[in-house]
Amino acid sequence: MDNKVFAERLEYALRSSFGRTVENAEVWQLHDAIGRTVMEDIADCWAQSTEKHQSGRRAMYLSMEFLMGRAVYNNLLCAGLTETAEEVLRSHGRSLSELEEIEDAALGNGGLGRQAACFLDSAAAHDIPLDGYGIRYKYGLFRQTIEDGFQREYADDWTKYGDPWSRRCEEDKVIVRFADMEAAAVPYDTPIIGFGTKNIGSLRLWQAEGTGGFDFAAFDSGDYDGAVKKQNDAENISKVLYPNDNTEAGKVLRLRQEYFFSAASVADAVRKHKQRFGTLDSFADYVTVQLNDTHPVIAIPEFIRVMTGEGYTFEQAFDMAHRVFNYTNHTVMAEALEKWDCRIVEQILPEVYGVILQINEKFYADMYKLGMEKAQIKAMAPVGDGTVKMAFMAIYVSSYVNGVAEIHTEILKNDALKEWYAVYPGRFQNKTNGITQRRWLALCDPELSALITRLLGSADWVRDLSRLKELEKFAEDDRVLEEFMAVKTAKKHQLADFVKAHDGVEMDPEWIFDIQIKRLHEYKRQLMNALSILYIYFGIKDGSIKDFTPTVFIFGAKSAPGYRRAKAVIKLINEIGDYVNADPDTRDLLKVVYVQNYNVSYAEKLVCAADVSEQISTAGKEASGTGNMKLMLNGAVTLGTLDGANVEIAQEAGEENNYIFGAKVEELEEIMPDYDPREIIFKDEKIKRVLDKLIDGTFSDGGVKSNEEGSFRELYKALTDGASWHAADHYYVVGDLDPYVKAKLRMNADYKDRKAFARKCWLNMCNAGKFSSDRTVKDYAENIWKLI
Repeated sequence: MDNKVFAERLEYALRSSFGRTVENAEVWQLHDAIGRTVMEDIADCWAQSTEKHQSGRRAMYLSMEFLMGRAVYNNLLCAGLTETAEEVLRSHGRSLSELEEIEDAALGNGGLGRQAACFLDSAAAHDIPLDGYGIRYKYGLFRQTIEDGFQREYADDWTKYGDPWSRRCEEDKVIVRFADMEAAAVPYDTPIIGFGTKNIGSLRLWQAEGTGGFDFAAFDSGDYDGAVKKQNDAENISKVLYPNDNTEAGKVLRLRQEYFFSAASVADAVRKHKQRFGTLDSFADYVTVQLNDTHPVIAIPEFIRVMTGEGYTFEQAFDMAHRVFNYTNHTVMAEALEKWDCRIVEQILPEVYGVILQINEKFYADMYKLGMEKAQIKAMAPVGDGTVKMAFMAIYVSSYVNGVAEIHTEILKNDALKEWYAVYPGRFQNKTNGITQRRWLALCDPELSALITRLLGSADWVRDLSRLKELEKFAEDDRVLEEFMAVKTAKKHQLADFVKAHDGVEMDPEWIFDIQIKRLHEYKRQLMNALSILYIYFGIKDGSIKDFTPTVFIFGAKSAPGYRRAKAVIKLINEIGDYVNADPDTRDLLKVVYVQNYNVSYAEKLVCAADVSEQISTAGKEASGTGNMKLMLNGAVTLGTLDGANVEIAQEAGEENNYIFGAKVEELEEIMPDYDPREIIFKDEKIKRVLDKLIDGTFSDGGVKSNEEGSFRELYKALTDGASWHAADHYYVVGDLDPYVKAKLRMNADYKDRKAFARKCWLNMCNAGKFSSDRTVKDYAENIWKLI
């Protein structure tokens, strides 16, 4: 589509829908019109791609989260229309940059959902027939503000102006039935435009709606709430991502959500296959399903239920399910391996629960045939102790089970799931996560992308990231390093301008930008980062730390609304920021910034400007991480533990070009049984000085009772004494604090030689090729989905 056609279609869309011109359209109207224009342009290719996917073997990716971010810029890039759109808008006195105010589709909470989005992008770019299935949340996660240092949550109405990038497919509506209600699952399809190809994948998100409509009789009799109750109950299913499940009602709603989209997706696939081929005998030959974590595992018994309803025996349906389903594990943490109270499952989904019990009985029979001890069978059974163990059911039924980083998969095989590995060693594979270089370099850092393209002589790295390896030879080229440093400085200026406008905080782009951006969780150890800042602050004050390179410590993270301890960490970070930022002795050396409403679009700005990537989770706790990859790709050094994909980052780029610290997995196995953090605290005055600030009244936690979660004293107690559900300092914050500070100070000193530091950053970027999601998806397609 050339400039003339684009302009004509854009102007028509604005005039016909809003009675506006390009010059006087509101930003949201301009966005809507651009979306309509692109959707019209890709319509034929999308239809052809969908037909090709449906007529051959294809993969379905079921995920509770798809953290897509803002669509417009990525879609224009992948459609090859960025320059066209910018030129047309500029001719009317407008710019694509105005669309920065368009809301992200925040339909995910972190790496799980962002990984799913990357996989769809990579599959589309490489002609792999993969389509996503999830929930079209009305409010997504939440919009975060920081008020008096506290996180506050507000509804994120991302579709208040509509969504021009999706289309409602009323003809594919599915009725999902629970024991006590039913809901209509109405699909909205979003195109996933393949870069450099005509292939376009689909993301199908199900929206929950009522089936009976408005009850006029109830309304007419004065029962106004009753008139809309059934409709509201149904719509609540897709209202919010991850409703707080601290209550029984919250747990029931979460189960409804998981079953809702899983059942709708299964029904959709079965119906379309039967319509096309006239039989379901060949279903497993054409369809493979990847379960992204345990949330969609309920699809397994639902599939078996549907197949037995189609006339197959349980054994036949089980065999088909085994051939169809595969499971990705994202955690080694027991509390994150989803378990459902049998009572709730039976109450809400009695037919599905009956199938689960059949699966459980088959498991017992199979294990008895293998000669397994009864106690071991009971421990591994999908149903036991009054719960349905979703991960165990997935492992038992699926063809393949994969971890998402080399160290994570080894922990699964040798520790977390070792009993299962002993029974089914051939099912376990590793698929180290990856990121799409389209969004996370070509789109978000055009300046660095231009430099890479010029040095390589072509832009084919956008589809083959391994080509970055060829740039290693420029690590000793001073002119190239100076250009690279100039790009980084430009991105730091851009970020500083954005943070000032967005958060009202000024940052000096000449300072080190030390960035930790990720979901707020204790194992990710934002608390340790905060404590290290206090450690450095006191060291500067007493003169024990000298010649410190000015650094701004940037945090971006959302806590789950009901996660009070995590929210206390947010408050503490902001309290520390207020404290050190105001001190005239240190304010020219230290600054703490907590950005509000961290999301995909904010991340696009942060990763380009980072000098240092904080990846400091407790060894063995982070399955993979993908933020580490995004920051590495944009030329940041990793300050981190040997956890998740950090291990492979250090292998690829070299430990000498990163700052690795802390206890390793095998060391923690020896340390933790007898670990007493108080020994360290009482022996190390500098650490004690820092931790004392949690309890001496220096910082205000807002008056939370000292024995309650959410108070700073409770944070201190968790580190020193533990709690009823965990041992003292179970994430080894105190134990790793000293080596962490040492690594941080070593990095800080190294930064003074700007060219040598830039060389480290350059070599990280050059060795990021392994971490493209293109490589990951091709591995899935060949070795799990059997598509290539």
